[in-house]
Amino acid sequence: MHRAHHVIRRDPEARGFGLLLAIGLLSVPFVAGQSQPTAKTPESFEVSTIRPTAPSNQGGTVWSRPGIGLYWVKSASLEFLIQTAFNLDPNQIAGKPAWLTSEYFDVEAKPEDGIALSREQLRPRLQELLQSRFHLVTHYETKRVPGYAMVLFKGRPKLQASGGDQPPGFRVYVGPGRLEGLNWSMGYLASMLQQFSGRPVADETGISGSYDIKVEYAPDMETDSSLPSLFTALKETLGLELKPKEIPVQLLVIDHVDRVPTAN
Repeated sequence: MHRAHHVIRRDPEARGFGLLLAIGLLSVPFVAGQSQPTAKTPESFEVSTIRPTAPSNQGGTVWSRPGIGLYWVKSASLEFLIQTAFNLDPNQIAGKPAWLTSEYFDVEAKPEDGIALSREQLRPRLQELLQSRFHLVTHYETKRVPGYAMVLFKGRPKLQASGGDQPPGFRVYVGPGRLEGLNWSMGYLASMLQQFSGRPVADETGISGSYDIKVEYAPDMETDSSLPSLFTALKETLGLELKPKEIPVQLLVIDHVDRVPTAN
């Protein structure tokens, strides 16, 4: 099981913020009811139920891992479901109603023939679920926002080339003070860094290939730590630098979404 505190979605079993993200993750929604036996498209769930999370159970979000014939999520906000469905960070969602992060749902859904869904197969089905049950309507816009460009520090990277063929999400340790994983591209590293820098990060290193990454740094809230800041640790450990820069970001804009989903 996974426990979500924001985001880290992305693509990565643990609870809490010092996460061990083994392969796989994700998902979640309302109202009692049973299955929906009507004809389904290839990119929709065959059976689904959505119920509001009981107040006593609201808190940390937990969800099923990919690769099983059932998708479920407990105590998930609608924002979390949209993040999962569209593979986004919270700051990539615009037009959010105030309640998007305060209404919680439990969701269970089965794909056709109980197939074991990958994350890529899950997303279009979850999008269809949000569209049919919450009447979610969206469009994309590109906007330049304050962020960081990840570049070489003094032109000298300190990177360890990966020696295996594990997927990037095979072993990931992510949390305050630690960033570690196998077989990461620079683009993947940039996507992970934006969760802790608080802004979008664009890879401008020009470096190809995959690398094993390990960075230890002082969390923002720890003023007495002997470790360097994230920005300094990146320079000293990896030879990389985050420079402030306006970054073009594709935003998912919510045009309409219902607060209460249709009945099961």
